[in-house]
Amino acid sequence: MTDRGPDRPSASRSQTDVVVEGVKAMIVDGELRPGDRLPVEKDLAARLGVSRGSLREGVRALATLGVLQTRQGDGTYVTSLDAAALLGPVGLFAELRGEEQAHDLLGVRRVLEAESAARAARLRTEEHLVELRAILAGVDDLLRSGEPLDAQAFIEADTRFHAVVARASGSPTLAALIDGLVGRTLRARLWRAITQQHANAETQREHRAVLAEIEAGEPERARVRMSVHVLGVEEYADAHDAEGYPPA
Repeated sequence: MTDRGPDRPSASRSQTDVVVEGVKAMIVDGELRPGDRLPVEKDLAARLGVSRGSLREGVRALATLGVLQTRQGDGTYVTSLDAAALLGPVGLFAELRGEEQAHDLLGVRRVLEAESAARAARLRTEEHLVELRAILAGVDDLLRSGEPLDAQAFIEADTRFHAVVARASGSPTLAALIDGLVGRTLRARLWRAITQQHANAETQREHRAVLAEIEAGEPERARVRMSVHVLGVEEYADAHDAEGYPPA
Protein backbone atom coordinates (compact mmCIF):
# COMPACT_ATOMS: atom_id res chain seq x y z
CA MET A 1 0.00 0.00 0.00
CA THR A 2 1.23 3.49 -0.77
CA ASP A 3 2.10 5.47 2.36
CA ARG A 4 -0.18 8.48 2.15
CA GLY A 5 1.03 10.02 5.40
CA PRO A 6 -1.28 11.90 7.74
CA ASP A 7 -4.37 13.22 6.04
CA ARG A 8 -4.25 16.75 7.41
CA PRO A 9 -7.45 18.79 7.71
CA SER A 10 -7.88 21.57 5.19
CA ALA A 11 -9.93 24.71 5.50
CA SER A 12 -12.82 23.06 3.66
CA ARG A 13 -12.76 19.75 5.55
CA SER A 14 -13.63 19.14 9.17
CA GLN A 15 -11.47 16.86 11.28
CA THR A 16 -14.36 14.42 11.44
CA ASP A 17 -14.38 14.28 7.63
CA VAL A 18 -10.65 13.54 7.72
CA VAL A 19 -11.24 10.60 10.05
CA VAL A 20 -14.06 9.21 7.92
CA GLU A 21 -12.06 9.52 4.71
CA GLY A 22 -8.89 8.21 6.33
CA VAL A 23 -10.47 5.07 7.74
CA LYS A 24 -12.36 4.52 4.50
CA ALA A 25 -9.07 4.69 2.57
CA MET A 26 -7.52 2.13 4.90
CA ILE A 27 -10.40 -0.24 4.18
CA VAL A 28 -10.38 0.35 0.42
CA ASP A 29 -6.61 -0.15 0.29
CA GLY A 30 -6.94 -3.45 2.13
CA GLU A 31 -5.02 -2.33 5.19
CA LEU A 32 -8.15 -2.89 7.25
CA ARG A 33 -10.43 -5.81 6.42
CA PRO A 34 -13.81 -6.91 7.78
CA GLY A 35 -13.38 -7.98 11.39
CA ASP A 36 -10.04 -6.17 11.86
CA ARG A 37 -9.41 -4.05 14.94
CA LEU A 38 -8.52 -0.38 14.40
CA PRO A 39 -5.11 0.82 15.60
CA VAL A 40 -5.11 2.22 19.12
CA GLU A 41 -6.67 5.64 19.39
CA LYS A 42 -3.44 7.55 20.07
CA ASP A 43 -1.63 6.06 17.07
CA LEU A 44 -4.53 6.44 14.66
CA ALA A 45 -5.16 10.07 15.69
CA ALA A 46 -1.49 10.87 15.11
CA ARG A 47 -1.50 9.16 11.74
CA LEU A 48 -4.54 11.06 10.54
CA GLY A 49 -3.39 14.34 12.05
CA VAL A 50 -6.49 14.90 14.14
CA SER A 51 -7.28 15.28 17.82
CA ARG A 52 -8.43 12.26 19.77
CA GLY A 53 -11.81 13.94 20.29
CA SER A 54 -12.25 14.35 16.52
CA LEU A 55 -11.18 10.75 16.03
CA ARG A 56 -13.92 9.60 18.38
CA GLU A 57 -16.49 11.70 16.49
CA GLY A 58 -15.40 10.18 13.19
CA VAL A 59 -15.54 6.69 14.63
CA ARG A 60 -19.08 7.35 15.91
CA ALA A 61 -20.10 8.56 12.45
CA LEU A 62 -18.71 5.41 10.83
CA ALA A 63 -20.41 3.25 13.45
CA THR A 64 -23.74 4.90 12.63
CA LEU A 65 -23.15 4.05 8.97
CA GLY A 66 -22.49 0.41 9.83
CA VAL A 67 -18.79 0.53 8.91
CA LEU A 68 -17.33 0.27 12.42
CA GLN A 69 -18.43 -1.33 15.68
CA THR A 70 -17.14 -0.30 19.08
CA ARG A 71 -16.93 -3.10 21.65
CA GLN A 72 -16.87 -1.89 25.22
CA GLY A 73 -13.44 -2.51 26.69
CA ASP A 74 -12.17 -4.24 23.54
CA GLY A 75 -11.64 -1.51 20.96
CA THR A 76 -13.21 -0.65 17.62
CA TYR A 77 -13.56 -3.12 14.76
CA VAL A 78 -14.47 -3.03 11.10
CA THR A 79 -17.86 -4.69 10.65
CA SER A 80 -18.57 -7.43 8.14
CA LEU A 81 -19.45 -4.61 5.69
CA ASP A 82 -22.49 -6.58 4.53
CA ALA A 83 -25.04 -4.91 2.30
CA ALA A 84 -27.88 -5.02 4.84
CA ALA A 85 -25.89 -2.98 7.36
CA LEU A 86 -24.36 -0.49 4.93
CA LEU A 87 -27.57 0.10 2.97
CA GLY A 88 -29.75 0.39 6.07
CA PRO A 89 -29.88 4.21 5.69
CA VAL A 90 -31.84 3.72 2.46
CA GLY A 91 -34.84 2.90 4.62
CA LEU A 92 -34.35 6.07 6.63
CA PHE A 93 -34.07 8.08 3.41
CA ALA A 94 -37.34 6.58 2.19
CA GLU A 95 -39.08 7.29 5.50
CA LEU A 96 -38.00 10.94 5.41
CA ARG A 97 -39.44 11.54 1.97
CA GLY A 98 -42.89 13.11 2.10
CA GLU A 99 -46.03 11.57 0.65
CA GLU A 100 -45.53 13.74 -2.43
CA GLN A 101 -42.42 11.68 -3.18
CA ALA A 102 -44.25 8.34 -2.98
CA HIS A 103 -44.53 7.93 -6.75
CA ASP A 104 -40.80 8.49 -7.19
CA LEU A 105 -39.93 5.87 -4.56
CA LEU A 106 -42.41 3.37 -5.92
CA GLY A 107 -40.96 3.81 -9.41
CA VAL A 108 -37.50 2.97 -8.09
CA ARG A 109 -38.91 0.03 -6.19
CA ARG A 110 -40.63 -1.29 -9.33
CA VAL A 111 -37.36 -1.32 -11.25
CA LEU A 112 -35.52 -3.11 -8.44
CA GLU A 113 -38.27 -5.65 -7.73
CA ALA A 114 -38.68 -6.51 -11.41
CA GLU A 115 -34.95 -7.21 -11.63
CA SER A 116 -35.03 -9.28 -8.44
CA ALA A 117 -37.85 -11.44 -9.83
CA ALA A 118 -35.97 -11.99 -13.10
CA ARG A 119 -32.81 -12.99 -11.24
CA ALA A 120 -34.81 -15.21 -8.90
CA ALA A 121 -36.21 -17.12 -11.88
CA ARG A 122 -32.62 -18.00 -12.83
CA LEU A 123 -31.02 -18.47 -9.43
CA ARG A 124 -33.71 -19.62 -6.97
CA THR A 125 -33.15 -22.80 -5.03
CA GLU A 126 -35.72 -25.38 -4.06
CA GLU A 127 -35.55 -23.97 -0.52
CA HIS A 128 -36.62 -20.57 -1.83
CA LEU A 129 -39.55 -22.12 -3.71
CA VAL A 130 -40.67 -24.07 -0.66
CA GLU A 131 -40.62 -20.89 1.41
CA LEU A 132 -42.54 -18.87 -1.18
CA ARG A 133 -45.17 -21.59 -1.58
CA ALA A 134 -45.62 -21.77 2.18
CA ILE A 135 -46.09 -18.01 2.46
CA LEU A 136 -48.79 -17.96 -0.22
CA ALA A 137 -50.48 -21.05 1.24
CA GLY A 138 -50.72 -19.19 4.54
CA VAL A 139 -52.32 -16.22 2.77
CA ASP A 140 -54.82 -18.56 1.10
CA ASP A 141 -55.81 -19.76 4.57
CA LEU A 142 -56.31 -16.17 5.72
CA LEU A 143 -58.48 -15.31 2.74
CA ARG A 144 -60.60 -18.49 3.01
CA SER A 145 -61.15 -18.38 6.76
CA GLY A 146 -64.45 -16.53 6.54
CA GLU A 147 -63.29 -14.39 9.45
CA PRO A 148 -62.44 -10.68 9.19
CA LEU A 149 -59.02 -10.48 7.61
CA ASP A 150 -56.08 -10.30 9.99
CA ALA A 151 -54.57 -7.36 8.13
CA GLN A 152 -51.34 -7.38 10.12
CA ALA A 153 -50.74 -11.05 9.31
CA PHE A 154 -51.55 -10.40 5.66
CA ILE A 155 -49.06 -7.54 5.43
CA GLU A 156 -46.37 -9.54 7.20
CA ALA A 157 -46.82 -12.40 4.73
CA ASP A 158 -46.82 -9.95 1.85
CA THR A 159 -43.57 -8.40 3.05
CA ARG A 160 -41.97 -11.83 3.52
CA PHE A 161 -42.91 -12.83 -0.01
CA HIS A 162 -41.08 -9.86 -1.51
CA ALA A 163 -38.14 -10.37 0.81
CA VAL A 164 -37.72 -14.01 -0.19
CA VAL A 165 -37.94 -13.17 -3.90
CA ALA A 166 -35.25 -10.54 -3.36
CA ARG A 167 -33.10 -12.99 -1.44
CA ALA A 168 -33.55 -15.59 -4.17
CA SER A 169 -32.09 -13.07 -6.63
CA GLY A 170 -28.67 -13.94 -5.28
CA SER A 171 -27.79 -10.27 -4.78
CA PRO A 172 -27.51 -9.10 -1.16
CA THR A 173 -27.23 -5.52 -2.42
CA LEU A 174 -30.47 -5.75 -4.37
CA ALA A 175 -32.21 -7.42 -1.43
CA ALA A 176 -31.06 -4.70 0.99
CA LEU A 177 -32.25 -1.90 -1.30
CA ILE A 178 -35.65 -3.51 -1.75
CA ASP A 179 -35.99 -4.11 1.97
CA GLY A 180 -35.41 -0.41 2.64
CA LEU A 181 -38.08 0.64 0.14
CA VAL A 182 -40.70 -1.97 1.05
CA GLY A 183 -40.73 -0.78 4.65
CA ARG A 184 -41.65 2.72 3.46
CA THR A 185 -45.24 1.69 2.64
CA LEU A 186 -45.95 -0.48 5.68
CA ARG A 187 -48.44 1.74 7.52
CA ALA A 188 -50.34 2.74 4.39
CA ARG A 189 -50.45 -0.84 3.13
CA LEU A 190 -51.89 -1.98 6.45
CA TRP A 191 -54.61 0.67 6.25
CA ARG A 192 -55.42 -0.39 2.69
CA ALA A 193 -55.60 -4.08 3.64
CA ILE A 194 -58.15 -3.24 6.37
CA THR A 195 -60.39 -0.90 4.40
CA GLN A 196 -60.34 -2.35 0.88
CA GLN A 197 -60.14 -6.08 1.30
CA HIS A 198 -60.92 -6.82 -2.36
CA ALA A 199 -57.36 -5.64 -3.10
CA ASN A 200 -55.95 -8.43 -0.94
CA ALA A 201 -57.26 -11.21 -3.19
CA GLU A 202 -55.87 -9.39 -6.22
CA THR A 203 -52.49 -9.09 -4.53
CA GLN A 204 -52.54 -12.83 -3.85
CA ARG A 205 -53.32 -13.58 -7.51
CA GLU A 206 -50.46 -11.35 -8.64
CA HIS A 207 -48.06 -13.00 -6.19
CA ARG A 208 -49.10 -16.40 -7.49
CA ALA A 209 -48.39 -15.27 -11.05
CA VAL A 210 -44.93 -14.04 -10.07
CA LEU A 211 -44.16 -17.30 -8.29
CA ALA A 212 -45.34 -19.36 -11.27
CA GLU A 213 -42.80 -17.67 -13.54
CA ILE A 214 -40.03 -18.05 -10.97
CA GLU A 215 -40.86 -21.75 -10.63
CA ALA A 216 -40.85 -22.13 -14.41
CA GLY A 217 -37.46 -20.45 -14.70
CA GLU A 218 -38.79 -17.66 -16.96
CA PRO A 219 -36.76 -14.53 -16.11
CA GLU A 220 -38.39 -12.11 -18.54
CA ARG A 221 -41.92 -13.23 -17.74
CA ALA A 222 -41.16 -13.00 -14.03
CA ARG A 223 -39.81 -9.48 -14.61
CA VAL A 224 -43.00 -8.44 -16.37
CA ARG A 225 -45.28 -10.01 -13.76
CA MET A 226 -43.50 -8.26 -10.90
CA SER A 227 -43.32 -4.96 -12.76
CA VAL A 228 -47.07 -4.99 -13.44
CA HIS A 229 -47.73 -5.94 -9.81
CA VAL A 230 -45.78 -3.00 -8.38
CA LEU A 231 -47.09 -0.68 -11.12
CA GLY A 232 -50.54 -1.18 -9.63
CA VAL A 233 -49.22 0.31 -6.40
CA GLU A 234 -47.91 3.34 -8.26
CA GLU A 235 -51.27 3.86 -9.94
CA TYR A 236 -53.05 3.70 -6.60
CA ALA A 237 -50.60 6.19 -5.10
CA ASP A 238 -51.25 8.58 -7.97
CA ALA A 239 -55.01 8.30 -7.48
CA HIS A 240 -55.11 8.50 -3.69
CA ASP A 241 -52.09 10.59 -2.72
CA ALA A 242 -51.72 10.32 1.08
CA GLU A 243 -54.55 7.82 1.62
CA GLY A 244 -52.25 4.81 1.39
CA TYR A 245 -51.25 2.13 -1.10
CA PRO A 246 -52.55 -1.35 -1.84
CA PRO A 247 -50.53 -4.23 -0.43
CA ALA A 248 -47.55 -5.07 -2.64
